[in-house]
Amino acid sequence: MQRLLIVGCGDIGLRAAALLHGRYRLFGLLHDAARAALLRARGIIPIPGDLDRPATLRRLAGVADVVLHFAPPRADPIAADCVGPELCDVRTAGLLANLAKGKSLPRCLVYISTSGVYGDCGGAYVAETRAIAPKTARAHRRADGERRLRKWGRESGVAVSILRVPGIYAAGRLPIARLQARTPSLIGADDVYSNHIHADDLARIVVAAIQYGKPGRIYNASDDSELKTGDYFDLVADRFGLARPCRIPRAAAALALPPGLLSFMSESRRLCNARMKRELRARLLYPAVAEGLAAIPANAIDSS
Repeated sequence: MQRLLIVGCGDIGLRAAALLHGRYRLFGLLHDAARAALLRARGIIPIPGDLDRPATLRRLAGVADVVLHFAPPRADPIAADCVGPELCDVRTAGLLANLAKGKSLPRCLVYISTSGVYGDCGGAYVAETRAIAPKTARAHRRADGERRLRKWGRESGVAVSILRVPGIYAAGRLPIARLQARTPSLIGADDVYSNHIHADDLARIVVAAIQYGKPGRIYNASDDSELKTGDYFDLVADRFGLARPCRIPRAAAALALPPGLLSFMSESRRLCNARMKRELRARLLYPAVAEGLAAIPANAIDSS
């Protein structure tokens, strides 16, 4: 049986593990010892290590045929080859350095990135061939991670697939707190397009990428929805019996919203997922957000 390593055993990692159990011998990088029992209960063998201390990752060398890299970059990276200290994904750099030390390399690696690397596209339809233009430090770090992974894949012969993922939603991953706080949304004329994917669909796309992903290929891992951000919040509010947020102009939002949220509401794009469907043969359980929300139990609001 082939061996599979999950780097980043969070929500998506555990969902993917459930789909892969019995098909692979599963290993998971373990940073928090308190989660060891949870991993074992999900059929994942823990391997202690800390992405922020590369010397602790030596046991990863040669351990897996397949690697799922779901760990986000650090917020304050520093590396010798960084353009700037805020732009580098040193976690990915350290992971790759240790994987390269193995007598055998993985045959494939799947990386979860962000659609934020595209930057603001003015609401245009965005395919994977579009040049990236990251605006935030977070998106720059993801772009750096993508660059490192694709370069390593080309040089080592490992088939690297990159999934550019938009907003993930599921029970426990909903903007309930924002709705309860009555945080305003933008009026339609000022609002931006956002993109979404249900967590279960993302896990299925990951599994498809292991089987069908082409070397060095990038895939937009998004559903079929074409929603503006305010419309998404309205859908969630309606589903869980909450008040819809009020709508305000962008000029007013500059005074009413925190900078991080305002930055998020300054990028507009509509992801094209045709390549994902064609090459990965992905079939979405929830093509539209409304369908995904309908499948979430009403009591999910208590855990969000």
